[in-house]
Amino acid sequence: MRALSGYFSLSLLLLLFCAIGLIGCQTEPKAAPGRRFELKGKVVSVDKAKHQVTLDHEEIPGYMQAMIMPFTLKDEQILKELAPGDQLQATLVVDADSSSLEDISFTRMSPDDAATNKTETRPEPNPGDAVPNFSLVNQDAKPIRLDGYRGKALLLTFIYTRCPLPEYCTLMSDNFARIDKDLQKDSTLYQKTHLLSVSFDPAYDTPKVLRSYGAAHTGNYTSETFKHWEFATGTPEQIKEIGKFFGLTYVQEKDQIVHSLRTIIITPDGKVYKIYRGNDWKPDEVLRDLQILLSQSSPQ
Repeated sequence: MRALSGYFSLSLLLLLFCAIGLIGCQTEPKAAPGRRFELKGKVVSVDKAKHQVTLDHEEIPGYMQAMIMPFTLKDEQILKELAPGDQLQATLVVDADSSSLEDISFTRMSPDDAATNKTETRPEPNPGDAVPNFSLVNQDAKPIRLDGYRGKALLLTFIYTRCPLPEYCTLMSDNFARIDKDLQKDSTLYQKTHLLSVSFDPAYDTPKVLRSYGAAHTGNYTSETFKHWEFATGTPEQIKEIGKFFGLTYVQEKDQIVHSLRTIIITPDGKVYKIYRGNDWKPDEVLRDLQILLSQSSPQ
């Protein structure tokens, strides 16, 4: 009887070892493939250096409203051939932290059609240029003006809350959240800085929407006071003015700013200190630049 009991115990032990071995030998689960969406639009501009094409695209049902924005395109040959005015059809592939166009086809339009959407880009301001005293409205529906931040280094960026692509507005807001939290670790630096995210989608991004969006990104939700990081928008004309000043592309026919990325440090006396183009900048870089600026601005 004891032998039989020992046999069963040994058998159970062997089964347990086998089960553990099988679990240990299993490969890691593969990441889910990127989401894919059909995309149609008109080429507004092509940036070969950045591998980007800016499209005036149709609505992507259930994902993104119609708008004008750049997309990453990896096909070198098609990038060389595309021109403003071309009608493009592609598959938009969205992964966890990036997106790109695949399966691209396009139709060349006539010269007259190609000139339909004229774009206007104001030259970027230079470091040291005075920033106009732009008027906006914040997440509490209160009017704000840029001169209200005098005495502090102002970090400003452009977003819109419905932007679904991970490497655009979501990344900008995540970066700002990281900067905001890191600044809190130094009370002196925190008191000398302010963050401002400006939406260029005033039709949708009302103060109520901005308040909800902002509170979620700070992680404070209903307890958020927005004393250090505000969210703002304005009339279409106000957004056009501030966007053009900082070098955002503007499409005349659509009366709309192209969704491009600009982040700016404004000095305590209201001048341009540094402009970060695109999405390549890192929070640590901005934090370092803020520290350098404020050390230079401090009385000796």
